[in-house]
Parts: sequence; C-alpha cells; structure tokens
Amino acid sequence: MIIPLQGMSDLCSKLFEQFSHLDCRIFHTNPMTLLGPVAARQLGQMLIALLFFHISEYVLAVIIHGASRVNLTSLLISKQYILAMVCGLIEYAIEFTFVPELKMQWWLSNIGLVMVVAGELVRKAGILTARRGFTHDIKMYLRDDHELVTHGIYR
Repeated sequence: MIIPLQGMSDLCSKLFEQFSHLDCRIFHTNPMTLLGPVAARQLGQMLIALLFFHISEYVLAVIIHGASRVNLTSLLISKQYILAMVCGLIEYAIEFTFVPELKMQWWLSNIGLVMVVAGELVRKAGILTARRGFTHDIKMYLRDDHELVTHGIYR
C-alpha cells in the first residue's frame, strides 16, 4: 500500500500530537487518570487472569506430580512468552491511543473475559481428568505406563 505524501505528513503530524505530551502524562499523573476506568479494568482483568493461570498451573503440577518432579518451568513463562505479552501490551497501547473507541466496547471486553474463563475451565478440567497423563513436557516417545484417557472432558 502506498501512502501519498500528504497522507504521510498527516500521519506523522497525528503521531507527534499524540506523543508530544506523553512524558508529562506518564511522570506527573496518577496511572488511573492516565489510563481511565475502562483501560484500568481491562488491564486489571488481564493481569488477574494471567496470575491465576500461571499460579494454578504450578500448584496443580505440584499436587499431581509432586514437588520433587516440578520446577520453575511449570510456571510456563519463557522469553518468547514474555516477548508475546510485551507485544500484546504494545498493541493495546497503540489501539488505546489511536482508536480509543475500540477499547470502550464493554460488551466486547466482557465477551473476551467469558472466553478466557471458559478456556481456563476447559484446561483445568483436562488437567484434573488426565492427572499424571497431563504434563508440561513434550514427549517424543511413548512411555510404557502411558494410558489413553477417554473419560471426562476427553470423551
């Protein structure tokens, strides 16, 4: 896509307007005032969902497999994961800055939250049904004690 010179100038002008006072807003303002109630709620929900996911994965791994067989990789946090989260936050900031009306759609935000909760329930049901058959390790071979789970959520 080719942007005409005038269009590029308008885009640069809009970018400059958006970011020219950013340092003042960030360093001299309460974060709640900077974000507003919608963004604070959305980011808070995301943080709570992420914390619940990672902590519950670790706790279930310890309960099912024993503390001696679980290490910090059971938290499922890697460099790639952190990069993906940072990219998601950057995307959120860009959308919130340039098209804030997208972030004001409470109903859409609530649908996303319901999907997160439903996905978490399905995943935890899978972990609890498979028990020792559910691990965070990718296996390249079939173990002698492998058991195919065909009940519960795996029906």
